[in-house]
Formats: sequence, structure tokens, C-alpha cells
Amino acid sequence: MDELTTSSFKTTGSKWLLPVSDFFGFPLDQVNFLACQVFALGASFWFRLYLSPQFSSPVVRHAVATLFGLSFVIFCFGWYAVHISILVMVCYRILVTADIHNIHRYTMIMAVSYLAVCQVSRVFIYNYGILSTDFSGPLMIITQKTTMLAFQVHDGMCKKREDLTADQRLHAVDSKPSLIEYLSYNLNFLSILVGPCSHYKDYIDFIEGRHVQRRLSASNTGQNGYDKVSEPSPMAAVTRKLLICGVCMVLFLTLTKAFPITYNVDSHFVNEAPFLTRLTYAAFSIQAARPKFYFAWTLADAINNAAGYGFKGVDEAGQVSWDLISNISIWGIETATSFKKFIDNWNIQTGVWLKTVCYDRAPRYPTALTFILSALWHGVYPGYYFTFITAIPITLAARAVRKNVRQYFLSSHPVKLVYDVVTWAATQLCICYTVMPFLLLAVEPTMQYYRSMYFHIHIISILTVIVLSQSHKPRGSSSSSNGTKPGPYDPHPQAQPQLQPSNNNVKRK
Repeated sequence: MDELTTSSFKTTGSKWLLPVSDFFGFPLDQVNFLACQVFALGASFWFRLYLSPQFSSPVVRHAVATLFGLSFVIFCFGWYAVHISILVMVCYRILVTADIHNIHRYTMIMAVSYLAVCQVSRVFIYNYGILSTDFSGPLMIITQKTTMLAFQVHDGMCKKREDLTADQRLHAVDSKPSLIEYLSYNLNFLSILVGPCSHYKDYIDFIEGRHVQRRLSASNTGQNGYDKVSEPSPMAAVTRKLLICGVCMVLFLTLTKAFPITYNVDSHFVNEAPFLTRLTYAAFSIQAARPKFYFAWTLADAINNAAGYGFKGVDEAGQVSWDLISNISIWGIETATSFKKFIDNWNIQTGVWLKTVCYDRAPRYPTALTFILSALWHGVYPGYYFTFITAIPITLAARAVRKNVRQYFLSSHPVKLVYDVVTWAATQLCICYTVMPFLLLAVEPTMQYYRSMYFHIHIISILTVIVLSQSHKPRGSSSSSNGTKPGPYDPHPQAQPQLQPSNNNVKRK
């Protein structure tokens, strides 16, 4: 952001790359972040090829991953990296000393509270602005990992297996991790800066060399044997994701700067431009803001894949997927025909975390509690809360439309196509309207924007819920035909189709 490119706010970390920042005209915090991620990409290839489980012990792999990760946060954030270390060490202390029946509660309270304090301090540190990268980002990832692991240790060591859901049994941890394992899981260089969060057992399988083999050999027992199944190479997936990153970078350098978000609340534009012009610009500016997130999350995914982490399975056609810990499905986002589908494909691993620690465990009101936790996790800027509050009537309205209207458009493919196009356009406009405060941050610009839009999405959503809630319920609700839950954090996200762990027709190294 232009107002933050002064010397005081260029970065809280290393100044070594300041000449590069000045030469290209990019904020130094972005240059530091990109430099660390590029280094991480190269280190990932080295980690997979020369520090593989065949040549190195798990302790060595844990130690190297941790040291690289700590180096990254110190380079990017300077002394603010202390906050990250404090949170990890305090949560580990809770994990090893607290009552096993309460470790998940204590860890959740500690992690979320410490994150909230740091989020509040960030408002004052940056004078209500926000750097492209700041120390709260890694803290958000650490909060996810520490809390999810605490819940999974509680599941594995305290609960009976019959009391757990299938997902909880799959990821339950039946022994407390050692210090080096805990540090590596939370601070490893693959995910320290931008994530994604992943399940502890998956990460340990990766470090110890079982990550890919366990999935490939599951359907091959008694044939080739466990150790004889060749592992697929991640190179194709890494190359494809790096190409996507290149496209996103170009879009970021062109579209994002051509359509600044703040122009939506420019007084001259608001007062002089017609409503449809303002609506169109808002849609383009929100669309132009996405490539930055696409780039960061896709690059992080490629880094994990380059290290050999992220193998999901093989489909019936023998196509390999390396999307186990992917944080985003760009195609799913751009083609979403409902608010829920958009959420399912955006920040996917955060959705998994919210489902693991809140949605599946809340005794009542799981959707409301999940939205509240998500808001607390994101921070204290009022714009975040405007976004989540606005999402509630939109979610209810979308659910009501699907339940009461959708079945009338399933008679033929052309009619269904028209319905899909209309719901796609409506979804994109609703997303634009909902996330605008998330980017504007403050109360005044948010209210200025909503006034300029005449609060039309709020009004339409509330009226839709009122009208359709009074209508006659159709026979055989069509919403159950696809097996989805009404909540925004579905236990079976549509963005993550299940793959079979088969090794047939696998592309080899």
C-alpha cells in the first residue's frame, strides 16, 4: 500500500534487500517474503532429494525444517518473531503438563487470546494500516496448528474410538509429540510464512517417509509389498502450480494496481458515477484483488509439493493428485454458483481447521460459532466483522433459494444452464459486496461503501429469507440430493473430491 512504503513501514525485518525494493519499487516486506519463498522452493527440492528419509533420520529432517523456518520469520519480521516462539513454547508446555481432559480447551484459550492481543497491537503498530506481510500472519497459522494438534491428542489419548467420528479417528494422535516434532510441525519452513495448516499425522508421515507410500500401498497389499511401490514424482504438479503463480503475478502487477480497492469510496467517484458504474467497478476491483492470494497460496502449495509433501491419491484414470493440503481451488472459486461453494474453495485448510476444532464439536449452533471463531481468528479490524455479519443473511438467503426455487430449473439442461449462469453472477456480486469491508478495514469507508450501494444486498437477502420462509415447502427437498450440509463448513467440501489410494497406472519418476 502506498501509505506504508515510507521507511518506517517498509518492513519489521531485514533491510538487506532494500536496494532490490528501491530498484523495482516494491515494498520491502513483499520483497523479503518473496525472497524467502523462492529460497524455500529451492530448499524443498534439496530437502526431498538429498535429505530424504532414505539418507537422513527423522530427527535431522525435523531439525533442518525447524531451523530454516525460524530463519525465515526472523528475516521477515525481526524481533517480532519472538511472539511466534512464545506462542509455540507456551502451547507445548500446556500440551505436556496440563490434564489430558482439558489440553484442547487450555490450548484454544491460550492460542486465540495471544493471537487477539497481537492483532490488537498490530492496529497501533501500523496506525490502522496493514503491511502486505506482518508477524500476525504466521501467528494465525501457528494458532491453527497448535489448537488442531491439541484436539487430536485429546481424541487419541482421552476418548474412546467409538465416540469419535470417522475423520477424528483418522487423525487422532495417540501419544504426545516430542519437542523437536512439535517445533518442526509448527515452525517448518514449508508453511511458516503463509501456511497451509495440515494434520499432524500427515506431516509426521511425510518426515518419516510414509506419506506417499501409505496411500499407494493401501490398495496393493499382498501384491507388490509395501516398500516396492514406486513413488510418483511431484514435478508435474510443481511445474503447473509455478506456471499459475507466474500468471497470477502478472495479473497482480497489472489488474490489481489498475483497479485499487480504495477508489470504491472515493468521494468524487461515489457522488458522480451512476450506480451501475460503481457496481461494475466494485466487481472488477474485487476480482483484481484475488491474484495476490492465488499467488501466495499456490506458491506455498508448490513449495510443499517440491519437498514431497501433499500427495493426495490417484483417481481411477491413474491421474496423480498433489492437492492434499492445497489452500485454494481457483477454478472452484471462479465458477462457484453459490456462496457455500465459494467458501468451500477459498482458504480450504482454514475451513478444515474450523471444522476440526469447532463445527464438528459444537453441541449447538455450529454455524454461528464457526463464524465467530473465524472472525476472532482473522483479527480485530471492524471490516472483518462487517464481512462475517453480512455473510449471515446472504447464507440464509442462498439456502432458502436452493431449497424453494432450484427444483423448478432442473427440467432440462438449457433451463439448468440459465439457472447456473444467474446464480453464478449473483454469487460473484454477493461475494464482492460481502468482502469489500474485509479489504477496506475501517468503519467509515465500509459504511460509505454500503451507503453508496444503498445496502441493496442486505435488503434483498433479508427479504428473500422472509418471503421464502413463508412459502410452502416443496416435496423432497432437492438440497439433499447432493449430500451437502447447510452449514458453510461442510464435512465433505466440494472442492476436495475423494481420491482412491491406488497405484495403478501411476506416472513414475
